[in-house]
Amino acid sequence: MQDGPAASRSRGAMHLRQIFLFLFAAATAQAAKPNVLMICVDDLKPTLGCYGDVVAQTPNIDRLAKRGVLFEKAYCNQAVCSPSRNALMTSLRPQTLGIYELMTNFRKAAPNAVTMTQHFMAQGYKAEGLGKILHVGHGNTDDAASWSVPSWKPKATTYVNEESTAVTREAKVGGDRGWATEKADTADETYADGLIAREAVKRLEAAAKKPDQPFFLAVGFIRPHLPFVSPKKYWDLYDPAKLPMPQVKDAPQGAPVYAGQPGGELRQYSDMPQTGPIDDATTRHLIHGYYAATSYMDAQLGLVLDALDDSGLAQNTIIVFWGDHGWHLGDHGMWCKHTNYEQAARIPVIVAAPGAAAGVQSASFIETVDLYPTLSDLAGLPAPQGLDGKSFAAVVKDPALKTRESVIHVYPRNNLLGRAIRTDRYRLVEWKKPGSGEPADAFELYDYQEDPLETKNLASERPEVVKELTAILATHPEAKPQMKTAAAKGGAPGKKKKKGKKN
Repeated sequence: MQDGPAASRSRGAMHLRQIFLFLFAAATAQAAKPNVLMICVDDLKPTLGCYGDVVAQTPNIDRLAKRGVLFEKAYCNQAVCSPSRNALMTSLRPQTLGIYELMTNFRKAAPNAVTMTQHFMAQGYKAEGLGKILHVGHGNTDDAASWSVPSWKPKATTYVNEESTAVTREAKVGGDRGWATEKADTADETYADGLIAREAVKRLEAAAKKPDQPFFLAVGFIRPHLPFVSPKKYWDLYDPAKLPMPQVKDAPQGAPVYAGQPGGELRQYSDMPQTGPIDDATTRHLIHGYYAATSYMDAQLGLVLDALDDSGLAQNTIIVFWGDHGWHLGDHGMWCKHTNYEQAARIPVIVAAPGAAAGVQSASFIETVDLYPTLSDLAGLPAPQGLDGKSFAAVVKDPALKTRESVIHVYPRNNLLGRAIRTDRYRLVEWKKPGSGEPADAFELYDYQEDPLETKNLASERPEVVKELTAILATHPEAKPQMKTAAAKGGAPGKKKKKGKKN
């Protein structure tokens, strides 16, 4: 017996209903995906109120810490800009890629790498990058495949005051340098970070109009990177006489001479001495500038957090706050980053996620490479493959847990690569030629329980500890040498580098 018209209509209605339910379920699942707001900050060490700095005026970072988990033992994978940001976006360490300098694009070493934002895009996310996320410059480029739309850069002047550039120093790369600091009576949006924040506000407002479209918004602030420029009102937050000054002004006793650095990045600015020590008055002024620039950046973050809350999307948004590496502020007589020491390697990381812990601190060790798998895990995405990082999503939900017992980071010097293992008590640095099979040239060992300021290399005095930590180091693959490309010519460890500003 054949079906009649009524039966056909019934089956058709049922089929349409099934399609509707399928589309509704798909839309609901899409809307349920948590958004991601990733804040990247250039050259930011944990000189922040929420990290116990009693001088720092950072109310917005502090309020973010109250809604998430603050990681006390977070470390970069290399204390220089491009390798650190490669580690963030690819979850591949510098020694895995064989890239330790600024000029070589990560695609040269890993052409098929799936970046963090590509992974999210494959799951239906719209990925947008504002300001500085990957390193662009010194011959390096952005990665168009990592963004749904072209990344956005602000058009802003570096300096406002004429006196700041009245005398300049011939640049080795990237334009002549004026003063290392500027205190200007100007609006926040005069400088780049103010423009970046305001663009982020616009992007969040636009996202609120499309709540079914999950987003991954990466916002990269530039300050407190040199030069330390910020509006006068942020300088006025601090009494220079009350700023913390370096407690140790000498390199660690017994450390290899090459393990330190002379602050070449700072000395490119026209009001800085090109050689010799930085005097106390200049040191205090630079520290003042660093704190002021940090507070300026903090205020811009406040605009972004306010916009997220106003958008109605905050309850379904994961927020991660990350500094790309630390910074020497005269400790050990050193300035800038570019070492394996604690002040250069330790970074601030805060993660706030829907339904996770809030207002707490974690003692779990984490590395920059861990952020990619962690965000994927928190968002409920399929686990990315072939990464160096480990997810610490479980720690975000239960801060008493631990993901790692130690971290590894590196820095190149001369023909050598310093591979560092940091545990609760110690840091071991092994200096050897990468990829050569040659024995170590030297070891450094620091005891942070007895000597938190790294005043003495204890490697020769505690061979049993060196052996223990070398065994941990042996669980990691041997480091690749710097890959040789046209862009990297002169930039590999052990080669004479092209003169230029390190970022």
